Amino acid sequence: MDAQGRAPRLAKPSWKDPRFFVGILLVLASVAGVVALVGGADRTVPAYVAKDALVVGQTITRDSFDIVQVRLGDLEAKYLDPGRALPGHAVAVRMVPKGELVPASSIGGTDALDRKTAPVSVTEPLPKEVVAGSHVDVWVALPDERNGYREPVLMLPGAEVAAVNDATTSLGSGKSTQLMVLVTDVQMPKFLGAVANKAKVSVVWNPGGPR
Repeated sequence: MDAQGRAPRLAKPSWKDPRFFVGILLVLASVAGVVALVGGADRTVPAYVAKDALVVGQTITRDSFDIVQVRLGDLEAKYLDPGRALPGHAVAVRMVPKGELVPASSIGGTDALDRKTAPVSVTEPLPKEVVAGSHVDVWVALPDERNGYREPVLMLPGAEVAAVNDATTSLGSGKSTQLMVLVTDVQMPKFLGAVANKAKVSVVWNPGGPR
């Protein structure tokens, strides 16, 4: 209060006050940011989806995909861009189910393959969960000297299933199931050697995946 006990009056804002213009600029910047954020969220981009299930090692061309418009936002860089050329000698290096978006990391050249498919035939019924893209433990029992089999050993823990096919046994008297499983180069010689020695192969669904 002044000497006469009166409260001081606030001065009216002036158009010439620089703080007034700074406030307006901050409001405009905030509005522009919100508009840009909303506009970016609504923006759709073309993306590939797998026309059919893509299995590891499969040769890939543009005909392997359909194109859809999707909102990816910050995830756009993680998926294969239809506007870019495919790698030379393109193959699937990771399994992609039918109708799903194609991650960029799932397609590469043949030199990017770290696993190869190997057939596993089983006569026992398999759980319904054993499908392409699931994982199984492959147990192998080698023949012994008494026309029996040695104790089974876990040879392929958490192997990814590339395909599941019904097959007829060699005598035509029964049905078996042939799995195509993905095997690393390190695992392959020992596994193929066991199969060549007429080992008994058993498959167990592994819900936990690779170890």
